Amino acid sequence: MLTVGLTGGIGAGKSEVSRLLVECGAVLIDADRIAREVVAPGTPGLAAVVEAFGEEVLAADGSLDRPRLGSIVFADPEKRAVLNSIVHPLVGARSRELEQAAAEDAVVVHDVPLLTENGLAPLYDLVIVVDARPETQLDRLVRLRGMTEEEARARMAAQATREQRLEIADIVIDNDVPLGELERRVREVWTELVRRAQASPQPPQQSSPQPSRE
Repeated sequence: MLTVGLTGGIGAGKSEVSRLLVECGAVLIDADRIAREVVAPGTPGLAAVVEAFGEEVLAADGSLDRPRLGSIVFADPEKRAVLNSIVHPLVGARSRELEQAAAEDAVVVHDVPLLTENGLAPLYDLVIVVDARPETQLDRLVRLRGMTEEEARARMAAQATREQRLEIADIVIDNDVPLGELERRVREVWTELVRRAQASPQPPQQSSPQPSRE
C-alpha cells in the first residue's frame, strides 16, 4: 500500500485532481467529507459540538449550521481549537478504518486541504501538492464560488503560503494549465504512484488527517 497526502490552496483545483486520481484507480479518503459525516444529525459528534457551542449552531432541520459555526470559530482561535478537539479525532478514526479496508497494493489518497498547516506530511509515504498561482486561485474563488474579492483574499491568507506548501511536496501538479494537460499530468503521476506501491508494499499506517476549516 502507498499512502499519499494530497493538498493545495483553496481554489487551486485539488478536487479536480482527486477526481482524476480516482478515475485512475486511487482509493480516496476525503477529510472534509468525513468531517461532515461525523457531525451529521444523530451522531455523537454533533451532540458534542452542540454541547460546546450551544443550539444556536443548529439549522432548523436539526443539522449543523456550518456557516454559523464557521463564523464563530473562524474569528476565535480558542473556539476553533475546541471544535478541532471534537472533530479531528473522529475524522482520524474513520480515516484509519477506510485505509485499513483498502487492498494491500492500493494507492490510498488522503485529500487533506490543511495538510501543510497542521504538519501532517510525515503521516504519508509522499505528499502531492496541487499548485496554482495566487491570481488563478483568486479568479476561481470569485468567478466559480461566488466569493467577493475580499472574502477570497481572506480565505487565502488564512492558509499556508504557496512556498510553504511547495516545501513539503514530493510531487507537484501544476494546475495553471488546460484540463487536457492536467489530465495528462495526473496520468503520469498515477503511473509513478503505482510503481511505488508495487515496489514497496506495506501495511496501513495510522494516518490521522484533519479536515479543512475553510
